[in-house]
Amino acid sequence: MSRIGKLPIHIPSGVEVALSQGLVKVKGPKGELSQAVDPGMIIKMKDGVITVERPNDERKWRQLHGLTRTLINNMVVGVSQGYSKNLQIEGVGYKVEPKGNGFVFSLGYSHPIFFKPPKDIKIDVQSATRLSVSGFDKVLVGQVAAKIRSFRPPEPYKGKGVRYENEMVRRKAGKTAK
Repeated sequence: MSRIGKLPIHIPSGVEVALSQGLVKVKGPKGELSQAVDPGMIIKMKDGVITVERPNDERKWRQLHGLTRTLINNMVVGVSQGYSKNLQIEGVGYKVEPKGNGFVFSLGYSHPIFFKPPKDIKIDVQSATRLSVSGFDKVLVGQVAAKIRSFRPPEPYKGKGVRYENEMVRRKAGKTAK
């Protein structure tokens, strides 16, 4: 039995879950999400608790068991609480500033980088070197944070670049003079 797949999903108040064959729709105070799941998986909802079961112990169903449960749980948590990723920018002259309906990143290139986030994503700039990406879709929040990080990933010699808040960058020693 899958250790993750057998865990129940508790539905908080204010969240509505609609189950149909092969589709799960979740609606809450922060937004609405839907996810296609394999129609062979057995998804039951009773008394505000969702359980995911597999039809048998074949390899395919064992693989999908934990995945299906996690996808549904991520949707329930997202529409009730939301997700957030914090990024920090390190380097002399590296900064971010809001401009119009997007953001301008100055990351040491010969040109500034303009980034407009998707409609369901909120980017909050706390300071010129700190920003937070938040939203109700965990996948989209992660993709936007990774896209921003890809503008200038942290380099190993001085640590300059865009990094996640608690990311550890392995530092290398520079050249030594003879």
